Amino acid sequence: MISLSHYLVVSGMLFALGLAGVIARRNILIVYMCLEMMLSAANLALVGFSRFHLVNGLPDYTAQSLVFFTITVAAAEVAVGLAIIVALFRTKQSVDVESVTKLQG
Repeated sequence: MISLSHYLVVSGMLFALGLAGVIARRNILIVYMCLEMMLSAANLALVGFSRFHLVNGLPDYTAQSLVFFTITVAAAEVAVGLAIIVALFRTKQSVDVESVTKLQG
């Protein structure tokens, strides 16, 4: 039987892995993918809380509807974020985080 703690453990591990990737990596694409992994971990926690919160004996699906909205916003974020990364790559010829932080020339 899967319980809420199982959802939260997997969500916490995904979030920690994403946070480690954001802190340790220098490639901006990998950092961006790790940020998306952290967002997915938060969505998984919301789904877990929604699944195990009962209202009149039935699961409350309001948090799952919030997850659908966050997934929609994340899809738009991916499009804009990748466009920014491509534009930075065209100007700097690198996807290294250090080259992006120096925006003067």
